[in-house]
Amino acid sequence: MKFVIIGGDAAGMSAASRAKRSMPDMEIIVLEKTEDVSYSACGMPYNIADASREMDDLVVRSADVFRQKQDIDLRTGHVVECVDPGSRLVSGTIQGTQASFSFSYDRLLIATGGRSIIPDLPGFDLPGVLALKSLKDGKTIKTYLNTHAVKKAVIIGMGYIGLEMAEALRARDIAVDMVKPGPDLLPWMPRDLAEVIEKELEANAVGLYPGHAIKAIEKAESQLKIVCEDKTLTADMVLVAIGIHPNSEIAKDAGLELGPGGSIAVNRRLQTSDESVYAAGDCADAIHVVTGEKTWIPLALRANRAGWAVADNVCGKTAELDGVAGTAVFRVFDLEVARSGLTEQEAKKAGFDPVVVTIKSRSRAHAHPGSQTIWVHLVGDRQTGRLLGAVMVGPEGVAHRIDAIAVALHAKMSVATFAQTDLAYAPPFSPVWDPMLTAANQLLKKL
Repeated sequence: MKFVIIGGDAAGMSAASRAKRSMPDMEIIVLEKTEDVSYSACGMPYNIADASREMDDLVVRSADVFRQKQDIDLRTGHVVECVDPGSRLVSGTIQGTQASFSFSYDRLLIATGGRSIIPDLPGFDLPGVLALKSLKDGKTIKTYLNTHAVKKAVIIGMGYIGLEMAEALRARDIAVDMVKPGPDLLPWMPRDLAEVIEKELEANAVGLYPGHAIKAIEKAESQLKIVCEDKTLTADMVLVAIGIHPNSEIAKDAGLELGPGGSIAVNRRLQTSDESVYAAGDCADAIHVVTGEKTWIPLALRANRAGWAVADNVCGKTAELDGVAGTAVFRVFDLEVARSGLTEQEAKKAGFDPVVVTIKSRSRAHAHPGSQTIWVHLVGDRQTGRLLGAVMVGPEGVAHRIDAIAVALHAKMSVATFAQTDLAYAPPFSPVWDPMLTAANQLLKKL
């Protein structure tokens, strides 16, 4: 069995390692276009915040460890340009050389991840206009900050990465403005919760400019000008953080079916439309556990889990994944922000009849020192009574509470059933009625 893997980060190296453990004699070749493999991409904003730390601290396992200790034929600097499912061949070129390569395979995994969306507008290729997706991007940003007198940064976009980077840059005493064409900070979030985050950003001197369409970035002496239709912002550095796109072009050119958002379509076993070719990670789609429909939600846990499942299937075991709930958590200065499942708008689009409730409670018992305000927003279906999703915001007690919602969504619980769950109570951790239970009881009344 010859197992070829395109991509050497979470999904790719998880699959390679697990397959090698299961079948030590299997020939495994990993083709990675960069020099970096197996690193914690989610930790990059926090690393950038600390000028004393090295970006390589985020490397979980070096390429040499995979080669020498696990006997995996890991080839960095190898750019795959073509997949031929008919002949079962992958081919490409080696970076920095004119050399080409070609490998046959019995089973192939495409784990090419995603890339930052860069608008096709003037000036987005100027020095100092940067994006954050790969470890190389992180190193570039950190080097730029360490070698330039960056006193002001503008972040284009207000999503997870943009908000985390706003905190990271403020930690380095850099002034930050955030701008985006859309009118809302986080369009999927209920407005009353989004306003809590806006106030937190403003309290930390982050300027917010939603509703400003960007026309171009221009060089202005030693600074950059972000030219909007009705406003101009200046900066020493610009971070583009408007989202990512799946690296699925290789699959498309090979005639493989694509799914939502241009991702590679896979079944529950992670097989593409060619049963000998698998796809996993940020380049592949998944099934949403609430809707039962295909979706594309790039998630770190899903990438690692999918890599394991691919390895098991390649090694002759049967492994199927249920899907994702879109569970996510991030920090905005002193706030924890989390979500799982569907928003009200997503529920309507999926054909549900959503009913929503937002409650304001406490993270601990009311008289316990350190108790903080916590907001919980729940979505349920009027017709079936089923719990559909949640959003939470608060200074503490949010990050792990959302996991209970995720479990409930995977179990397809009704709001009534969830309201009866036996959640832990002690004054340092929760009121007697946990905020999630309070929200569930209020939602039951509306249902």
